[in-house]
Formats: sequence, structure tokens, C-alpha cells
Amino acid sequence: MKTIFRLAKTELRILFCSPVSWLILVIFAFQAGLNFSENFGNQLKRLALEYGLGEVTMQTFAGYTGLLVSMVKSLYLYIPLITMGLMSRELSSGSIKFLYSSPITTTQIILGKYLSMLVYGAMLMVILLIYVFFGYFTIENMDLPYVLTGVLGLYLLTCAYAAIGLFMSSITSYQVVAAMGTLAILAVLNFIGDVGQSISFVRDITYWLSISGRTYPFLSGMICSEDVLYFIIVISLFIVLSTMRLQAARKRRSQTITLARYFIVIGGALFIGYLTSLPISKFYYDATALKKNTLTPGSQEVVKKLDGDLTITTYMNILDENYGSALPDQLKNDFARFEQYVRFKPEIKMKYVYYYAPSVQPSFPGRFDELPIKERAEKISKIMELDFDMFHSPEEIDQKIDLKAEGYRFVRVLERENGQKAILRLYNDMMKHPSETEITTAMKRFLVPAPQIAFLTGHGERSVNSSGDRYYYTFARSIYFRQSLINQGFDAIELSIAEREIPEDVNILVIADMRTPLSDEEMQRLERYIERGGNLFILGEPNRQEAMNPVLAKFGVELMPGTLVQRNPDYLPSIITAQLTDQAAAQSPSYAQLKGWRGTIVMPDVSPLQYVTGKEYDIKPIAVTRPQGSWNELETTDFLDGELSLNEAIGEREQSYPVVLSLTREKGGKEQRIVITGDADCISNAELANGRNGMFAINFNFISETFKWLSYGEFPIDTSRPQAIDNGLRVTRKIEPWLNLFALGVIPFLLAFAGFMVWYKRKGR
Repeated sequence: MKTIFRLAKTELRILFCSPVSWLILVIFAFQAGLNFSENFGNQLKRLALEYGLGEVTMQTFAGYTGLLVSMVKSLYLYIPLITMGLMSRELSSGSIKFLYSSPITTTQIILGKYLSMLVYGAMLMVILLIYVFFGYFTIENMDLPYVLTGVLGLYLLTCAYAAIGLFMSSITSYQVVAAMGTLAILAVLNFIGDVGQSISFVRDITYWLSISGRTYPFLSGMICSEDVLYFIIVISLFIVLSTMRLQAARKRRSQTITLARYFIVIGGALFIGYLTSLPISKFYYDATALKKNTLTPGSQEVVKKLDGDLTITTYMNILDENYGSALPDQLKNDFARFEQYVRFKPEIKMKYVYYYAPSVQPSFPGRFDELPIKERAEKISKIMELDFDMFHSPEEIDQKIDLKAEGYRFVRVLERENGQKAILRLYNDMMKHPSETEITTAMKRFLVPAPQIAFLTGHGERSVNSSGDRYYYTFARSIYFRQSLINQGFDAIELSIAEREIPEDVNILVIADMRTPLSDEEMQRLERYIERGGNLFILGEPNRQEAMNPVLAKFGVELMPGTLVQRNPDYLPSIITAQLTDQAAAQSPSYAQLKGWRGTIVMPDVSPLQYVTGKEYDIKPIAVTRPQGSWNELETTDFLDGELSLNEAIGEREQSYPVVLSLTREKGGKEQRIVITGDADCISNAELANGRNGMFAINFNFISETFKWLSYGEFPIDTSRPQAIDNGLRVTRKIEPWLNLFALGVIPFLLAFAGFMVWYKRKGR
């Protein structure tokens, strides 16, 4: 070891006598300072403009333009200039012969040279650490482990680049050639991940070899054993290759033996890399304070309860618009969508089935429509350079699985060993793919029965099968809508109690906007459901008192005559923005957050609710109208052209009216839960698609929270995370000029001055 340290010390002395090493330090420091001062300055500007700050640590250091990300993108330009002379200098000057003749082994020579690079790389990291610790003292609650993990990833990348540069320097006596060769190797390792991705065996090898992106998990705060071992393997491989290269110069061997040794070393590295990339071999550490790279505790609990194997089979239709999500060359990226689940359940297997069939959302619409289905699929496959033989025909896929109900769109089927199945879909939104919420929901359906929601029919109620403006298809049964009940763990059916009793497996009964009263027999069946403790969601409407109040009377609630209005210069007065109450905030953490953000439930044409307390049910108002500027209008019915005025003589007065109520009581050993609203349009297809300027509508949240409460929290799955706490700065914008001076002037100047002093002393000698 002493010999290695002595060689490293000598190499560092030579290195720092060269102006190139100091110039790189100065440029590196200037680039880092420029990036940090710009990012930190942007945060100061937002603070001065009184915008809220959030995740300042990420925005400053690891965001898309953060300090560490910026340095990763340019690091490959610096290292070849440092490593190009490590061995090339010895070879060109002939000093290598003195090393060969000394009692120093080739391994010691290589390790001594490489150790000097580790020290130089550490100096580069020290420059970055200056800004890290500046951030620690100026950013409130800075996530220091998160940033230090990013610095570790950057240092490992530097070490890997240095090992590659050392090897290239050992095979040529020309420093420029060594530098260019290093750049070539780095280019290969950065882009080889895109090579052969359509070929299964080649895909795994080239993807593992790719150095591109290996640092980014570190920058996101995740330490994965595969990435750490990747850098160790690459570093060890090129150090061994460098040692073998020097040994070959000292001891002649046959070309066959030399090639065999190289083959064994490279093959061994690839084999070890393959073993470390297996899901069962991976270990993870999430360094972020909020564990952003890890499944939420609820999802972890679901995954842990899934015993046995789990297979995720993806069915991809080449004639569907989402065909590109699972092409063979995209499978590694597709696997990443489920890697957090594989972390906790390594036995998850992923399979892919390719076929062609007429999709409800066709790929390349308007192109090749005149061709028959098979010929169109062949044409597209040829253009996309895909093997058409891997695609099943419509008849073949129909024998495997029934995808007609899915419109032959992109779907995944999750299947357990016991035969249980669940479906994951793509959705018509910007995100497309299912998030943790939808994936965990599909898995949880294996563990608990899906809550059965029955929508009452037979009296003019809102249908869940129609996409018309006033109906409920979007949130209830649309397979394309992420937040729909069937995509969030529920089963939704329509039910006529004129024909039969309410089934025992119905957990929630929805009564929405009845136009005619229930018959005596229907009322008796409803009462039996209520008496057994069934939960209800009842939605009224103005002018529905005759039909709805007999049902509501059983709970001490009634729809009052009239329509609520509020003064609003931009919209019809009958459009109400209902505010969440303190009781709502106490009932739901999500409501508490939304109440703080001043979110409102937008209700077109709503009837006020009146209730009597002190009876069997505990009644709480969840949403109410504004106390000023709103009243119950008893005269005007034409809100578009009619004249609106407050007439206190007939009982119209400005006050707050409840429009959403929650009711609870103990029944059958559990808490019976009921939600009643004075408006049925607030969750209709039209209202969910409507966006009004100046209104922060939370109607989506109202639906989710209502059914979550009625299902006792089983569904929808809560995958929300705590809010970031690094959302403030301890300094003001007054520090910005001093920061710029320090980052762009002082640090580069000190490094340049140190380099000048070394040069001056060396010249004096």
C-alpha cells in the first residue's frame, strides 16, 4: 500500500504542475457556480415576488436544470483531459522502462495512477459540496441526505470515467489519441443502451452496459445496489484491463492466450453484472426525507399480502393508438413503471402478447384505412420494422382473452397463481399510464371484495350508462377515465328495486334525482336495506321535493323549496360555489387540505337542505353556501333572463345554507354512513368536463372522498405523500450579488491563484 500511495503522490505532484488540471478545476468551478447562482437566484426571485416555494432542495440541486444534473451532462468533457497523460506520458517519454525495471508491480502502477484520479475527482466534488453546505444553511429544512446521495452518484461516475480514461491511456503513447479514445468509449457506453433493444438476449446485455442514466437514480435520492455494483464492476474491469495491458508489454504471450484472458475478464464482468441486475439481487435505500422513490406504506402493505407469483400480461394491439408503449425496444422502460413493486415482490413476472384487431382508438387514423385489417397491420409492421409473425390475428386473440369490452385497446391483465385476475388500462389523460394508485387498487382487489355500488333506476334517475351531459357515465363506468369508480376499485351496477330486493352484496346505494316517488313495495325494500346498515349516497335537485322528501324524511332531512343563488358577475346566479366546513376537514385529511386551498364544490341549480338534530342520526354539514351574497330564491325560476332580487318579505335572506350533509349511526355492529346533497348535477358528465375561470372546483375530489368514506377507506387507495417541508429560505434577495461574486469570482479566482502559485514556485526552482 505504501508503494501505491507513493505513486499516487508522485502522480498528483505531476498533475498539479500541469496548467491543464488547474484550468479544468477553474472551469468546473465556474460552471458549477454559474448554475447554482442561477437556480438559487430563481428561488430568491420567487420569494421576492411572494410566490410560494416548494421542494427547494430538488429545484436547486437535482431538478431538470439543477446543479448536479447540469454537472452530470458535462462531466464527460473534463475527465479525458485529465486521464489522457496518465500512462501515455510514461510510454512516450520512455520512463515506463524505469518503472518496469524497479521492484514495482504493474498492479501497483495502475492502482497508484488510479488513486491519484480518485483524489482529483474528490476535489471536483469538494467544489460541489461548497454549494451543498451553503444550501444547508440557507434552505429551510434542506434534505441533505438527498443531495449527498446525488453527489455520491456523480463521484462514482467520475471514478468510472477515470478508470476508462486510464485504460485508454495505457494502450497508446499519444495523449490526444488517449483523450479521443476515452471520449469514444464513453460515447459507446452512453448510447449502447439503445442497441438491440428489440432482441431479448441482446437487450439485457446492452441495457446493462449503458452508463447513461446510471447516475440519475442517485440524483433522485435512490441508492440501488445494481447501480452501485455497476460502477464498481466497470471500474474494476478497466483497472484489470489496464493492468493486463501493462503485463502484456512486460511478458510476451501468444495472441490466443491474450485474447482468451481478455474474453474471460470481460465475460466475467458481464456475468456478475447480470446477476446483480436480477430483481431478487437488488437492494434499495431511499435517502429522501419523504421517501419519494418508494411505494407509500399502504401500497407496501398490499404487496406484502400478495403471496405467490404474480404475472402482468400486457396485450398490445398494433392497430391501437397506444401501441408504442410496449414495443420490444421499449420493454426496459416499461419495466421501470413497475420496478417499485418488483422491489417488494421480486417474483413479479412480465409478459407481452402482440396482436392486431380493429381498435376503438386506431393508430394512424386516416392512414391505410382502405386496406383490410390484416394488410393494414402488415403495412404498419413493415414501416415500423417489426416482425409481423409475432402478432396474433383477431381470431387467435379472442381465443386467449375477451378484449371486445375494452375496445381492443392497450390493457394489462394481472393474474395470481390462484387464478384471480384484474385489469389495468391506459387512460385518456396526459399521464396515460396507471399511477401507483391504480396499480395498487388492482392488486388490492385480490385481497378484499370490491365494494358494490348500485345506482337506483326506474324513477327517472341519472343513468350510469349514458354519456349525455346530465348522466353519470364518466365517473361511474368509463374505462377511459382514470378516476372512474371501476378504475378505482369499485363495481358499479344499475338496480331497479321494483323488480327485486336490494342484493346483500350491495355496499352503497346511490339515489340520484328521482322524478317520481317510490311505491310502497319499493319503499319497504329500501327500508330493509337501511335497517341492515347499508350506506347511501342521495342526490336531490330543486323541484324534486315530492319524489325525494319521503326518502329523506327517514333521516330527518328534507329538500327545501326554492333554488339557491349567489351574486356572481361572470356566471349564472344559480351556479353555487359551496365551501367545505370544519366538520368536513375533520372527516377527511384531503378535505382539510382543500379547505385550506379554498377549494369549492361547484353546484348548478341546488336546493337547500334542512335537517333536524338530536334524532337517531348524527348529522354534519360538509359543504355550505357563502354567508354573504347568497340566499334561497323562492320567486325567480328563469336565471338567464329573469330579474333577480332579494325579497325578505317572503323569507329570502342572505345566510349560509347546507348543501351537502353526512349522516352516521351505529347499526349492526358498524357505522352506517349516508351522504345527502341538494344537487345531482355536481357529479354529472357535463360538470366534470366543465372548467370555469376563477373557480377552484374540487368536484372530482368530492366524488373520490365521498365513495372513500362510504367504503370505509377501502377504495380509492390513498397514495398521497406528506408535503415537502423544504419550502423556504433563510436569506433574502440582498444576498444574490454576494452569492454571484463568491460563486463566479472568488472560488474560480482562488483556484486560478493556487495554480499560478504552484507554477511560479516550480519556475523558481
